[in-house]
Amino acid sequence: MQDNKVSFKNKFFSYIENLQDAITSKLEEVDGRAIFKEDIWKRNEGGGGRTRVIENGGIFEKGGVNISKVFGELPEPLKKQFDVKEGDFFACGLSLVLHPTNPFVPTVHANWRYFEMYDEAGNIVTQWFGGGQDLTPYYLFDEDAVHFHTICKTACDKHHSAFYPKFKETCDNYFWNAHRNEARGIGGLFFDYLKETKEFTIEDRYNFVIEVGNSFLESYVPIVEKRKNIGFTKAHKDWQEVRRGRYVEFNLVHDRGTLFGLKTNGRIESILMSLPPIVQWKYNHQPEENSEEARLLSILTKPKDWVNM
Repeated sequence: MQDNKVSFKNKFFSYIENLQDAITSKLEEVDGRAIFKEDIWKRNEGGGGRTRVIENGGIFEKGGVNISKVFGELPEPLKKQFDVKEGDFFACGLSLVLHPTNPFVPTVHANWRYFEMYDEAGNIVTQWFGGGQDLTPYYLFDEDAVHFHTICKTACDKHHSAFYPKFKETCDNYFWNAHRNEARGIGGLFFDYLKETKEFTIEDRYNFVIEVGNSFLESYVPIVEKRKNIGFTKAHKDWQEVRRGRYVEFNLVHDRGTLFGLKTNGRIESILMSLPPIVQWKYNHQPEENSEEARLLSILTKPKDWVNM
């Protein structure tokens, strides 16, 4: 194998191991009550992962920060996707979802991943990075959206001025509940298949992805701290749980990662970790006119330029 390229799988996996530790430590500090329970698992076909889940905390009703690395023969869906009859692969990544108890604290999702595919001689024939982060509020504070997107843009601008507008647009297009004609949340960043090009080396891609990963806590924790003590009623909680239903719908109907995991004998508990613990589906539920709930829906019908408000 090509040592200079193969090293990226070890380099990136080491990075996400450390990032998982940093994120879970900080979130435990923020929560103040619960700690992450760790679950080490193995994949029969090759590889495994380290799942960390927090539940019934002072802030987080349910959340997970998971890392995994899997390898071996390409699953059939990937063989069809890449139009190959045989081949091996390696993939690793960190994926997190946090569902707070307080409806005024938004749900957040993020992931950062790396993929390699090999020919019969074990040489890398393709490799790329992917990932992103996005925010799903139930009650929208414009300043929170501006903060989240500003941190995303700052991370992107350190590497290329075109990254933020490009990856924000990709995120807005991806996290779209087409059957509802509305966004899942207020977006953020989404990028995939970041390969080596004439302009960017694979090292450049690595440096960009870890820049975004390192910015995550700064993008989210200040929002949690600002909103965690706001009082809420059962009506607020009901609205949160109705909107969580939209989150579930997206993950089970549209999300490529979830669908891929379900179709390739993935670890179900880790795949469905992203789902909130309590959800409501009310028939034809409509918020009151001119309410904060109605305002949220109006904003979710069209992407917004939060940084340049």
